Amino acid sequence: MVEDKEIDLLNDDDIFARRISVRLTPQNAKFTRSANDLISMEFTNSNGTVEFFERVVPLRAFPITDPDEYIAIRLPETKKKGKGFEIGMINSISDFDEATQKLIDEELSRRYFTPDIKKIYSFKEKFGFYYCDVETSSGKISFVMNNPTSNIRTLEDNRVYISDIDGNCFEITDPNKLDKLSLKKIEIYL
Repeated sequence: MVEDKEIDLLNDDDIFARRISVRLTPQNAKFTRSANDLISMEFTNSNGTVEFFERVVPLRAFPITDPDEYIAIRLPETKKKGKGFEIGMINSISDFDEATQKLIDEELSRRYFTPDIKKIYSFKEKFGFYYCDVETSSGKISFVMNNPTSNIRTLEDNRVYISDIDGNCFEITDPNKLDKLSLKKIEIYL
């Protein structure tokens, strides 16, 4: 659990200026849609000082195993300032109201786009690479893997998580719901 801590309000131009990440709750963090269709946040620290962040970026700490728990809220990366610092952490998205959950979920869905594989048309090895043609929740997709043993993982809840050589991720929500031919093509790796 992330503890509440004071924010270090040092001068932003100071190379040693660092904020301390805080626990974000419905009481201290209000999220809204910005004019540019991004997410803004108003934060009230423990001494009552209110800060407004025009744009914040939600990131999952555990995108595969706990996608709705421990959501880091960061400033965006910029060429001038580099990697955006973390403002705080949401322990559970369900702590927030439905409108806020929807707003943050929409942004996370864009960042962590993971189509669900519904059918496997082909799964062929050629020169050490595996070429896959599949039907997903987002249409027909072709991708390449370099090693199915390390790029196909069965999770504790029986979901299958697949990553390709470009870092794209796919999921099979329930392998038992695949047709027999599709399952036969990958069952050795499950």
